Amino acid sequence: MRPVDGAEDLDGEKPNVARMYDYFLGGSHNFAADREAAERAAAALPRIRPLLRQNRAFLGRCVRALLDEGVDQFLDLGSGIPTVGNVHQVAQAVNPAARVAYVDVDAVAVAHSRQLLESNPRATAVQADLRYPTRILDDPAITGLLDFTRPIAVLLVSVLHFVPDADDPAGIVAAYRDRLVPGSYLAISHAWLEDLPPEAGDVGTFSRVYERTGTPLTYRTRDQITALFDGTTLIDPGVVPTPVWRNPLPAGADIQGYGLAGVSRR
Repeated sequence: MRPVDGAEDLDGEKPNVARMYDYFLGGSHNFAADREAAERAAAALPRIRPLLRQNRAFLGRCVRALLDEGVDQFLDLGSGIPTVGNVHQVAQAVNPAARVAYVDVDAVAVAHSRQLLESNPRATAVQADLRYPTRILDDPAITGLLDFTRPIAVLLVSVLHFVPDADDPAGIVAAYRDRLVPGSYLAISHAWLEDLPPEAGDVGTFSRVYERTGTPLTYRTRDQITALFDGTTLIDPGVVPTPVWRNPLPAGADIQGYGLAGVSRR
C-alpha cells in the first residue's frame, strides 16, 4: 500500500487492486487498465473470481455474526469500492442504528463510497493508509462516528496480504487492537497458498500481475496468519478456510486455495 501523500492517480492508466476487486465482483467502478489486469490475473489463476466472492460472502457472514453478539459499530479497513453486500448494507438491514466507517487508500474507492453514503448519517468513508493506525484512529471523521468507549469490530478482509512484512502487519493489527475496549472484535481474511492445488494455476504469473499495481501480494503461512490474532481470543470455528467460516458445506465441497479467515474477541 502507498502512503496517502496526495490524490490518487485517477486517469486509469495504472491498474489498482481495489478497482480490480470491484471488477471481479461484477462492479462498475473500474477502468480499462483494471479490467485488463484482472483478466490477466484470472487467466493465471482462474479461481480468483470464486475466491474473492468467497471473501465477500465471509464478510457478510461475519458482520451478521457480530450483530448477533451485540456489536453495532464497524471499522472496515481497506474497504475498497462500494459493491453489493457492503458492510453498512448488511449491518443496517439488521440494525438500522449500526454505524460503519470505511477506510481505503484509493481515492476512487473513497469518492464512490462518499457518494453512496451521502444520505446515510451513520456511515462515512475516509481516505487513509491502514499502515498508519494512529492517523486513522484519531481522524475526526472516525472519532465523530464511532464511540471507542464501546465495542467496535475492526474488519481487515482480504487486505493484509497487500501489506509487506517490512511494514510489520502484526504490529499494525496490534495497534488497532490495543485501542479497542473489551468486547470488541477483529476479523481477518488472508491469502494462503499452503493448500492450493498444483493444478489451480500459475501463481508466479498471477503474483506478477499484482506487482505491476504497486501493491504486490505477500503470502503467509497458517501460523503467521493465526499470529495476527495474538492478544485476542478466537471465536468458533477459529482460523479456517474462508468458505468454511460459519458456513456448513456439503461433504466434498471445494475449499482449497480460498485463503484463511477468522474472527476474535478482545
